[in-house]
Amino acid sequence: MTEPENVIADLNAPSETVADAITSRKSIRRFLDDPVPQEMVEELLTIASRAPSGTNIQPWRVYALAGGVRAALSTAIVKAYDGDDTYEREYNYYPLEFTDVHLARRRKVGWDLYGLLDIEKGNKDKMHAQHGRNFLFFDAPVGLIFTIDRALQIGSWLDYGMFLENIMVAARGMGLHTCPQAAFANYHAIIREHLEISEDEVVVCGMSVGYADPNAIENTLFTEREPVEGFTTFIDF
Repeated sequence: MTEPENVIADLNAPSETVADAITSRKSIRRFLDDPVPQEMVEELLTIASRAPSGTNIQPWRVYALAGGVRAALSTAIVKAYDGDDTYEREYNYYPLEFTDVHLARRRKVGWDLYGLLDIEKGNKDKMHAQHGRNFLFFDAPVGLIFTIDRALQIGSWLDYGMFLENIMVAARGMGLHTCPQAAFANYHAIIREHLEISEDEVVVCGMSVGYADPNAIENTLFTEREPVEGFTTFIDF
């Protein structure tokens, strides 16, 4: 599904309200190579760190990558990915068996994206290549890798989600875009080696940060959401 033209008229315009920042947030899959300075990334993470966490544990740890380090990590992961090396993330992001409703949503967004990119059903080579762009951070100048202390439990993972959302919403207020990427967690061994990450840390996900390419067809993808009445039960209003 293509996003309405009025929504993408100025894709990189900073959001002026919280509501606009939330509703204009989207997963960008092609970025411009315009640099994002370290000071801007620091400001973004400072804002995001105001996320709540149980007893103020603040379970997040971030590795912010740019330049040669980001490129070297991408090269190593792409080599493994293209070589069909088998890696698995250390936790189950998706259910072991999808229910029909969740599987339908998953398939729809996949085929909506592939449709924009002219990737025909069954074309495994093109699907492989598109998925592999995750590991290039979709050309973004900044890549973030997130880890969590292995000893922490599910509550801290919930807290972590609020931190990640804060990054993505705050980015929109700064005129930036993002793409959260669970795909990186599959290659935690390579990431651990390149970034000297302790075995005490679990790689949660990665995230691309930069300015969206307004001419990229994949950035017109407009994902649908279930209406409020579909997921809310109002009681005694």
